[in-house]
Amino acid sequence: MWKRDEAVRPSGQTAAQPQPAQPGSGRSPDGAYKLERDIVNIGKSVVIKGELTGSEDLTIEGQVEGTIQLREHVLTIGPNGRIKAQVFAKVVIVLGHVNGNVTAFEKVDIRDNGSVDGDIVSPRVAISEGAHFRGSVDMQRQAQAAKASEPAPPPPPAPAPATTKA
Repeated sequence: MWKRDEAVRPSGQTAAQPQPAQPGSGRSPDGAYKLERDIVNIGKSVVIKGELTGSEDLTIEGQVEGTIQLREHVLTIGPNGRIKAQVFAKVVIVLGHVNGNVTAFEKVDIRDNGSVDGDIVSPRVAISEGAHFRGSVDMQRQAQAAKASEPAPPPPPAPAPATTKA
């Protein structure tokens, strides 16, 4: 393998020195750019019962029962993932099994061997050949999907009774 000799460089050129990382610049100390997106994995031996919320992309290989809310992030149900939950996420990718309703604000993608038993609400839905789906699909626009998943606003206060002066 040929290795460049630094001493052979023409005069006037110096080797580039790595710059220290600037806070918030997205660069690591060695000067390389790092991915800004954090991804969390839940292993196949993990069982979660209850409400699961987060502010990171999530891959589930284990079991979850209850509610999953990742409204701004991507949820991937891996091939070993078994979900019995109501799901709310920006994007939902299904390679395992979901039993429950799925609301995605951008897209639901059921891949080969993936399975969904429940209703889907999303502006975009993709179902691959070999996937299983049983339920209904409501392809609402993005604003309508977000509004449908929010709790109903409280009713307006009743007007105060008018008093009359004699």
